[in-house]
Amino acid sequence: MSAIYEMLAECAGENQVFCMEPMSRHTTFRIGGPADWFVAPQNAEQLQAAVSACRRENLPFFILGNGSNLLVSDAGYHGVVIQIYKNMEKISVDGTKVRAEAGALLSALAASARDAELTGMEFASGIPGTLGGAVTMNAGAYGGEMKDILKNVTVLDTENRIRKLDVAELGLGYRTSLVKKENWIVLEAELELMPGDVSAITARMEELREMRTSKQPLNYPSAGSTFKRPEGYFAGKLIMDAGLAGASVNDAQISEKHCGFLINRGTATAEDVWKLMEKVRRAVWDQFGVVLEPEVRLLGTFPEPEQLR
Repeated sequence: MSAIYEMLAECAGENQVFCMEPMSRHTTFRIGGPADWFVAPQNAEQLQAAVSACRRENLPFFILGNGSNLLVSDAGYHGVVIQIYKNMEKISVDGTKVRAEAGALLSALAASARDAELTGMEFASGIPGTLGGAVTMNAGAYGGEMKDILKNVTVLDTENRIRKLDVAELGLGYRTSLVKKENWIVLEAELELMPGDVSAITARMEELREMRTSKQPLNYPSAGSTFKRPEGYFAGKLIMDAGLAGASVNDAQISEKHCGFLINRGTATAEDVWKLMEKVRRAVWDQFGVVLEPEVRLLGTFPEPEQLR
């Protein structure tokens, strides 16, 4: 057994450590080469131990949720992927407060809130990510954002200390936060919701589900919105107006249903997606003078993006 395997097994248990794990199994894009090491801690203590071990041994590591906003390179990731989704996903409700571990899916959180007759979480019911990623990126949709409902967040900082922060301390902005800037790791969060009517909450969630289904290419693997919304514009409309609807590089394609989505039509590679992203950035810059910045996170080795300004 390798020393790294033994180290990670000591942190999380032998059955939770895998070598050369294909990341295509763990991203909604269904793309990605193998991670050298893949570990799935069962709780915050095991997560803290795994992160501490990686830092002590100078091993690169990446915290993985549902992989819904992630493009992993075809060469994979030369380090340790630490998955919190499926394990750290406990949810509890106390009055109008909902507390959950970072690996809980937003859809599960929204359903728990609905069942407890709490409103405010409906906007997130169709977002495919986990609470940890949603806090880090201040996820939002249909007029709602995580900053609207967050009360406090418990994080693991870069010194491996556990800290509890109120929402006012998180610096939440458009697809950013102090958690992201400081490379902190979300362990759990508490949401503050409001009493509501179950039928009205259910109706709103169904309305948003139908809007997503009608407007987004949910029948193909993707990472959601590929680019951030430029100030004063919508990325999808810029891409459509640039004449790129349906444009492709092999099986990576700009969705004709929603040009903000790059989809995997079956056998797309990370290189295909990357080349298509660069094609989009160049075309939008040439035609409109707007620089599109990726919203999807890149893991592994990729070429440097073209400097357009």
